[in-house]
Amino acid sequence: MIPKLTYQLAFPHPSQASEEGIVAYGGDLTPSRLMMAYRMGIFPWYSATDPILWWSPDPRLIMELDDFKLRRSLRKKISRFEIRFDTNFSDVIRECSKAPRRGQNGSWIIPEIVEAYEALHALGYAHSVEAYQEGVLVGGLYGVSVGGVFCGESMFAKVSDASKAAFAVLVESLRSWGYSFIDCQVPTEHLKSLGAKEVPRDYFLRRLHQAIEADIAESQWKMRIS
Repeated sequence: MIPKLTYQLAFPHPSQASEEGIVAYGGDLTPSRLMMAYRMGIFPWYSATDPILWWSPDPRLIMELDDFKLRRSLRKKISRFEIRFDTNFSDVIRECSKAPRRGQNGSWIIPEIVEAYEALHALGYAHSVEAYQEGVLVGGLYGVSVGGVFCGESMFAKVSDASKAAFAVLVESLRSWGYSFIDCQVPTEHLKSLGAKEVPRDYFLRRLHQAIEADIAESQWKMRIS
């Protein structure tokens, strides 16, 4: 039986997840609960008609920073975009909410998710990477930083290759800042084509627990522009 969370913050260990990867349901999206979840390898994903569902799937998709496949064609296109970090988080997450994800008919980025991650952004935990053309936001992504791991949440593109360019600059920056890997959460063919790989949950958790102790200066995210 999947446990229901109460007002207490404690989560079951991810090894107790259901076959589908659900660890628990219920609770809230306060910054303290969200960050505890991420540090344990758990993330929220649910629709407006569901209770809050907390996931830790097995296998897990991760991107080793040195495994990222920056194809020559994409390398040439990056210069078409101005890439900024953390200058427009609210617009990025709202654009991401307009596109379905993970086989859903609608978006899982419902208003309470937007509000919760805007709060994480204000605290310096959630970050956005934005691609602009002539000052117009045309693509980007957002996620949560936990020590030396960046937990990618969603991306969008209004112009071809905009989100890929943002992702490429993110990988380069994370590597230079001493990050270990990107948690891509659920396997997708798109991310696999860029070099992400599926790993067992136990392996992911070991890597996560090693990496969250990394001393990463959050100031490096501030107004980073490429």
